[in-house]
Amino acid sequence: MRGIAPVKTIVKAAAIAALMGTTAFGAAKAADINVTFDPGTVAYGYSDGYWARDHVWHKWEKPEYVETYRKVPNAHYYEYKHDRDANMGWRGEIK
Repeated sequence: MRGIAPVKTIVKAAAIAALMGTTAFGAAKAADINVTFDPGTVAYGYSDGYWARDHVWHKWEKPEYVETYRKVPNAHYYEYKHDRDANMGWRGEIK
C-alpha cells in the first residue's frame, strides 16, 4: 500500500493545480468584459446622476456618459442635482 500514497498525493496536487488554473483563467476572462453606457435607458438626467426608465437612480459612472446623454435628441437633462425637486427629480414615465 505504500506505492498508492504517492499516487494520491500526485492526484491531489494535480486537482489543486487545475482548480487554481481555472480560477485564474476565470478572473482573466471576467476582466475582459466591457460595460457600455446606453443612453436609451435614461429617463431623466441630472448633474449628479440619472433616473433610468425603470425608476432606478444611478450616479454617472463616467463624465463622458453625461455628455453622451446630453447629445441625444430630446434628452431630458437638467443642470442641477436631482434632490432639488420635491419628487427627487422623477417626472413620471417616459413614452
